[in-house]
This record gives sequence, C-alpha cells and structure tokens, in this order.
Amino acid sequence: MNSHTFKILEFDHVKELIAQFTMSEAGKDNIVNLAPSTNVKQIRAWLDEVTEAVNILEKSASVPISSLNGMELIISQLDKGLTLKPAHFKELAEFLISCKRLKQYMKDKEFLAPRVTSYVYGIEDLSRLLEEIERCIRNGRVDDYASKELVKIRKQMSIQEDRLKDKLNQIIKSSKYKSYLQEFIVSERNGHYVIPIKKEYKGKIKGVVLDTSASGATLYIEPEEAAFLREQISILKANEETEVDRILAALTVLVDEHLHEIRLAMETMVHYDVLFAKAKYSRLIEGRSVEVNETFNIRLKGARHPLLEKQAVPLTIELGERYNALIITGPNTGGKTVTIKTVGLLTIMVQSGLHIPVDEGSEISIFKKVLLDIGDGQSIEQNLSTFSSHIKNIIELLKEANEYSLVLLDELGSGTDPGEGMGLATAILKQFHQKGATILATTHYSEIKDFADKTDGFMNGSMEFDIHTLQPTYRLNIGTGGESQAFAIALRLGMHPTIISDAYQITYKEEKVYEMECDNSFEKREMDKQIALNRYIKTNKQKKPTSNQPVVMFQQGDNVHILATGEYGIIYKGPDSFGNYLVQVKNEKKTFNYKRLKLYIAANELYPEDYDFNIIFESKENRKKAHLMERKHVDGLTIEVNDKQED
Repeated sequence: MNSHTFKILEFDHVKELIAQFTMSEAGKDNIVNLAPSTNVKQIRAWLDEVTEAVNILEKSASVPISSLNGMELIISQLDKGLTLKPAHFKELAEFLISCKRLKQYMKDKEFLAPRVTSYVYGIEDLSRLLEEIERCIRNGRVDDYASKELVKIRKQMSIQEDRLKDKLNQIIKSSKYKSYLQEFIVSERNGHYVIPIKKEYKGKIKGVVLDTSASGATLYIEPEEAAFLREQISILKANEETEVDRILAALTVLVDEHLHEIRLAMETMVHYDVLFAKAKYSRLIEGRSVEVNETFNIRLKGARHPLLEKQAVPLTIELGERYNALIITGPNTGGKTVTIKTVGLLTIMVQSGLHIPVDEGSEISIFKKVLLDIGDGQSIEQNLSTFSSHIKNIIELLKEANEYSLVLLDELGSGTDPGEGMGLATAILKQFHQKGATILATTHYSEIKDFADKTDGFMNGSMEFDIHTLQPTYRLNIGTGGESQAFAIALRLGMHPTIISDAYQITYKEEKVYEMECDNSFEKREMDKQIALNRYIKTNKQKKPTSNQPVVMFQQGDNVHILATGEYGIIYKGPDSFGNYLVQVKNEKKTFNYKRLKLYIAANELYPEDYDFNIIFESKENRKKAHLMERKHVDGLTIEVNDKQED
C-alpha cells in the first residue's frame, strides 16, 4: 500500500477528518502518518482500544487531554542543558495538572474500559514536582517566597525604592527649591529618576544632568541624594537576578531528574489523544469494530462509504468463500466505482485500527497490498493516452499481485476497440485470478459477464437501476449480471419493442421479446403502422402499383419531413395510384413519393376534428373571394386552384 492507493481511496481525507479531533500537534502528526498493519493481533488490539474509548465517551464525553503546548520546546531546552524560563515552568505545570486530572478521570472507568484505563499507569506521580513548581513560580515570575534570600532582597529593594520616592517628593514639595523647578513632577530617564530644573538655576541643586528639553530651557537632573539610593537599588537588583537564576537552575535540575517520567507521560497523553480522536470519529460515522481474519473472506453488511455520510446507500457484499472475484456491471453513475472504493477504503481503515460504518456481523480480511486501477491516470508529462496509462499501471499491478492482494479494477479494458478491450480485460482477470488475488472489478462488457458465469471463482454482480424513475438506486445485487439498461431505458421512453428486440439479437446473438409498456400510446400506433407498411412494400416490391392498390400512409394535415431536401411540409392531397402526395411547402404545393416522406407530427395531434384546412392551403385572397361568392353572384370573379400533382 502506498500514497497513491491512499489518495485514490481517499484514506488521506479520512485521516484529515480524524486529525481534527486531536488536541495536540503530536497527536495530529500521529494520525496523519497512520498506516495499515498486517499483524492481525495488533489490528484486533487497536480495534478493541477504540471500542473501549467509544464506551468511555458515551459515559463522559469530556476527556482531560493535554494539548502539550510548549512541551516539545521544554524537552529540547533540557536536552541542550539550558535553564528553563518561568514561562516554561508555567506550561510544564499545566501539563502536569492535565496528567493528574487524566489519572483521576480514568480511575472510575476501569470496569468499563480495562485496556484503555490501564495506560494511565504509564503516567508517574509527579505531584511533588508540580508542588515545587507552583511554590516557586507564580503569575509568570519567580515568587518572592521561592527562597529566604530572595524574599529578603526584594524587601530591601522595596524599602530603598520607597526612600527614593520620598526623597524626590521632598525636593519637589520643598519651598527652598520651588523657584528652581520648571514643573513639580518626577520623571525617568534611562532608569534614573530626575526632576526638571530651569536652566539658569543649574548650580542650585547638586546632581548630574541626564537630559535637556528641546528648547534647552529645562535641564533634567538626578539629585545627588537620589543617585546614592538608586545605586543601592541597582546592587539589590543584581542580587535578585542572581538568586532568581539560582532558583530557576535548581528547578531545572529537578525537572531534568524527572525527564524520563515526563517523556513517558507525554507519550501516554499522545496515545490517549490519538485514541479518543479515533473514537470520536467512530461516533461521527456511526462506526463499529468488525471481525478480522486472514482467510481472505470479506463480509460487509450495510456498509457505507464514510465520506458520503447519510447520502451513502448501504452495501452488502461477500467475497472469499464461494468465489474470490466479483465482476460488477451497471449504468454509468450507478455506483460501481463507489462500491469497489468503499470495499478498499474500509479494508485499509480496519487494518489501521479504525472503526467502519457497517452493520453487526461484518468481517474484513487482512491483505498485504491493496492494488488498484481506478480513474484515467493520464500522464500529461509523458503524453500517454488514457488506455496506455491504464495498461502501464496494470502491468505493474500484475507484477505485485499474489494471494495476499486485494485488487480493485474500474472499467477494465475501456478506452480502446471494444472487441480487443474485452479480450484483454478477460485475460487480465484470468491472470490476477491465477495469482490467487481477491478481485473486485467493474465493466460494461457483456462478454465478461458470460465469462464470470462460466468460470469457477468468479461471480457476477450488478448495480440496481429503477426503470420506472430512470434513476440508479446504488444498490448492489450479487448473483446476476446487469441487464442492458440502454434497452430498458429506450423501451421506457417509447421506442418500439420490435427495434429493441432486434438490437438485443444483434448484441447477444439470441432472441428476446420486448413489449411496449403503454399499448395505446400514439408512438406504438404510428410505429405499428410504419412496420405494417414496410412489410406490405417488401412483399409487393416487385409488383407495380395499380389504381386499385394505392399506398396510404398519410392524411390531409399531417406534418411530414421531406427526406430529400430536409424541409417540412403539410400533406394536402394523395396518394395517387403511384403513392405520390401533394405537399404544401411554405407557399408552394409540390409532389413527393411516399418513400421520400416521413411522418413528423400527425394531423390529429395538431388540429381539432372539424378544422378548416382551407386556412392552410388557400391564399387569403381566394378565401375572401369564396366568402363573397357564397353570399352572392359576382360577375367576373374567379378562383384559381392549383392542386395538380406533378411528378
């Protein structure tokens, strides 16, 4: 099994959906890299795990899985011998809290899921490490009480900072310095506290000028007394940093001492993350565990393609006991390809330890390879035709196939001459069968259906088609090849059964009688008339028609297609003794033999029973004259009639 198989069967898409249920990046990567196993014991264990995880979710859906946020970086820092920062300890503490909660969560699930709950014992008790981290790190920094020395230093710093603020406030509020100040505020420059002094009073206050205003009128001076206090604070800050580094280093050493236990806890958490993602997906698709065998028996009951969700039509299929090759026929878009892809995808899912959407009693065999030729596989770079691409692929499949292979072939032999394609398809099927492979193939060739009927180990199947709605039902029927839906559809749409029977005899070299579904239909009456006439003409073709034997096919008002010119006209008069009709084409009347005419729309379909055809065949002027002549005699008024039939 390779990436091409996973892509065509959409296993990659299934894994993407499962990965959405994971909490951690490590869990997501684990799902993306999920691959089938051929170890039946391992597969059964995986399926049992998912079943237990589903049972747990049904009791309590909120599983305290850690996202492992920052844990990979923490492990990397420890491996490099670097000291962890307060932020690292915060993330580590969150992970340890999740581990503690997970252990508590699994405590009352042992009877419900003994296998799954046992994994939690892989998480060691790291409560003392957690307590020490929580004691030393608070609010994203080393806490004052992390050590006695640190609390002492920070208290001294607080005292000195208060003294510094008091000193500066005294200067600002002092009447002695009031006239020297530009403003009565204390500001900061590069970590030094300064007060704004007017330029002309520079020497009145002892201190260092640290900044000047843009105009130069104001000097920012750090008073001498403030500088001394600030230096004391700086010394204390240096001592604080040293003590903080010492505490962080000590905590890092403590974490490093438990690194092995932390790694195991992370691995266990990832395992739970993956397992419960599989379980959540199982619930989404209404999946279940199935029996697994190594005897190449496939028994799927009510199987559904997991990506089609509620739209999937349940599939029931068996392979391996009485036959190991199933040939499926049916109309395009009837579900043949979905059927074989469903079997292939469900097989891979089970071998990857996933539940599948089937009914109880289903069974899947373990295959070492799932080989397939589905889709046109056309290679633009190599300029190969669709057929050539299929053949190149099948050649490679034949090299790999053996009794441990599941082979999926879609529209085998298509894309070339039907006769040669059928022969090649049959030979390929025989070769795969001789290699012992389990085969699911789709085809349109009726000859392959005959081959499957007569060959041991093969079975025909067909996708059901509802002839009344002219729509596929997407249900698989095993045991018989599909009838030609082209014939059934043509009959349903009104084609005369004689034509369809003739087509069946040409195709299958045997007779079959079809009957029109609607015996009183206009189409049947007209076709019966045409057939009877053809028989009459065929019987009497050597006899010259006489005046007593007119060929009657059309009546006045029939809309006919003139075969010689492609025009359409209306029957005006006829036939004569030679079978000729006078036909009005546009504004002219022309003579055509019945052999050159074809009924397009019958008069009784176009006009009411008492319709006045003079409206069609007489000019407006002649109709006016006739109307006048009916009312009274008009001297000199005549009507010219041109209805002479000419050859």
